[in-house]
Amino acid sequence: MDQLVLLMLVLLGALVTVPVGERLGLPPPVLMTLLGIVLAVLPFVPNVNVPPGIVLPLLLPPLLYAAVQRTSWRQFAASWQPIFLLAVALVFVTTAAVAAVAHALVPGLPLAAAVAMGALVAPPDPVAATAVAGRLGLPRRMVSLLEGEGLFNDVTAIVLYHVAIAAAVTGTFSWPGALGEFVLSAVVAVLVGLALGWLGGRLMTLLGDATLQVGLSLLLPFAAYALADRLHGSGVLAVLTAASYLAERMADADDVVGRLAATTFWQVVDTLVTGVAFGLIGLELHAVLGTVHGRLGLVLGWSAAVVGVVVLVRLVWLLPAAWVARKMGPQGADGTSEVPLSWRETVVMWWAGMRGVASVALALAIPLETEGGGAFPERAVIVFVSFAVILVTLIVQGLTLPWLVTRLGVKADTAAERELEKRLAIEAARAAKRRLRQIDEAEGLPEEVVEALTRRMMDLGLRISPEIGDEERREAYEQRARRIKLVRRVQGEMLSAARQVVLEARRDPGADPAVVSRVLRRLDTRSWR
Repeated sequence: MDQLVLLMLVLLGALVTVPVGERLGLPPPVLMTLLGIVLAVLPFVPNVNVPPGIVLPLLLPPLLYAAVQRTSWRQFAASWQPIFLLAVALVFVTTAAVAAVAHALVPGLPLAAAVAMGALVAPPDPVAATAVAGRLGLPRRMVSLLEGEGLFNDVTAIVLYHVAIAAAVTGTFSWPGALGEFVLSAVVAVLVGLALGWLGGRLMTLLGDATLQVGLSLLLPFAAYALADRLHGSGVLAVLTAASYLAERMADADDVVGRLAATTFWQVVDTLVTGVAFGLIGLELHAVLGTVHGRLGLVLGWSAAVVGVVVLVRLVWLLPAAWVARKMGPQGADGTSEVPLSWRETVVMWWAGMRGVASVALALAIPLETEGGGAFPERAVIVFVSFAVILVTLIVQGLTLPWLVTRLGVKADTAAERELEKRLAIEAARAAKRRLRQIDEAEGLPEEVVEALTRRMMDLGLRISPEIGDEERREAYEQRARRIKLVRRVQGEMLSAARQVVLEARRDPGADPAVVSRVLRRLDTRSWR
């Protein structure tokens, strides 16, 4: 089996683990990690040969861009205080705690190398957080905080990591220099992200076609990451900034085709790249085990200590941080806090702190040598311990998180969601009726047309939220819906027969394929409507 066949197997696994995970009630990223481990121990499966330097630039940009498409920048901005406590402060605290323990336990491990280890295991993975939390029916405020933490903590951790690696390689360290690098990295990243977001918006308007716009959206996150990294900025923050800018500025209510095409495309990209990322974690296990010959037991003990520190520090930090966040955080419409309210929700947020692909990439990217030509101090130990943290948090916490959520009874406020759905349906119906009245006053529409359009808009509102109508209207809508369903079923079969005839025309040597495709596209468009 060669590398290409292995990649195809991993991509297939990324697709298969989605329905399997739904049936088993398990997160697909966890299943992909387990699949990678199984593949890694098979004798005929080759070792993965991915240059460490391309893991982050290749995997993180599309994953981060896809995550931003599912979220709202305004929601992040409204919850910046608790996100700061999790995504910045907790990363610093975890890095310091892990560095202190590792420096004390591992003989010959310099403090700078210990800080590098702490930085690379400190950030919970944004992909794991969104993939796992989003499927458990958690309250929206919790999912928003986990998403915000996952998206922004990499910025802090990666800058800390680079500062620590530079200190370990050169043997020198400067606090003012490290702080300056941190600030410069953030400023450069924001400027690059805004510039590419603005340029991307202009180019999308110029391109016009939905297919071309989607293609450009695939290139932008890679360009933002690479350019920011080249200018010594944070590639992660640059991608987040560019994606958020485009999401806010390029929202066109009438671009239905473009929105549907982009949503479908990024769902596919997200599924495949997520599968590859977590499959890589499992596949790398075999190579990592070979780095600690002769002292496996000792290194396992160090790994257990670091895992314990990573898990416990998050809990110890979250307990007071949740209280502070409730005092500092935004208030909802009912005057309640938008951050976790109970100890149960705090426990779920603690247990959802899984590590993933970013930690893998940073561990593999540790240089082999220092500037003086010597081996990087205890590189094998750092890589092994880092993978231990990743596997334990990802597999143990990922597999048990659904059980914990059910056990603690943490779930979304469905009543509030239905109320919001109802309010939006009412506002949408009112806006449509106002526009209908304006057109009627300007053009004098026939009365039967106005009545038909008013009824159709009411049907649409009832379809969004059945609660907006009284019992009589709901019953009338249900009757019309049954008739429409019947008509659509019969019409669908008629259009299917029509498409079949057109497809058969492809086999006719005298038929122009371009004409056949054009006719088929028109039939497909009619079927979609």
